[in-house]
Amino acid sequence: MSILERAEFAQKLLNHAERIVTAGQVHAAVERMASEISRDLADRFPLVLSVMGGAVVFTGYLLPLLHFPLEFDVLKASRYGDTTGGGEMRWSLKPKTSVQGRVVLLLDDILDEGETLAVIRQVMLQDGAHTVLTAVLTDKEHGRPKPITADYIGLPLPDRYVFGCGMDAYGLWRNLPDIYALNDDAPTA
Repeated sequence: MSILERAEFAQKLLNHAERIVTAGQVHAAVERMASEISRDLADRFPLVLSVMGGAVVFTGYLLPLLHFPLEFDVLKASRYGDTTGGGEMRWSLKPKTSVQGRVVLLLDDILDEGETLAVIRQVMLQDGAHTVLTAVLTDKEHGRPKPITADYIGLPLPDRYVFGCGMDAYGLWRNLPDIYALNDDAPTA
């Protein structure tokens, strides 16, 4: 697909989507989460790890609201790539900061099937983290069991393919301030 075709495809995706969460609702949820996290971790000097690239927007919203000392690093592990279905876990970046003996707070964009976050949490514990807590901007409510439950949840979402606020559809639209869900008639890559 050429660059022009990809841009046209991106616009078609948005045209075949429904806004399900506004930017205002996102910000209110993040402010609530920041208050909860501050209450629990303000005196624990946590290592905050952002799961790139989906959590980049959530992280950017949350970090300035945490008014206590912390360290920050990133990691990149994914089961999705530019597809809409999960596959094998791929690590392309591990944190440079040691997790040994630390309270770790993992930030991610969405808790969908939960496999990615569960594996990341387990690896951090195997690497010596004292405690690993998880904060997700969104939690997809699909009624199937998940191997992990997030400690801090921003917004529940319906069982639809969602994008915006760091989440993508075929690698597109992470930059939207609102959250959208693809309609059944949406084009596929």
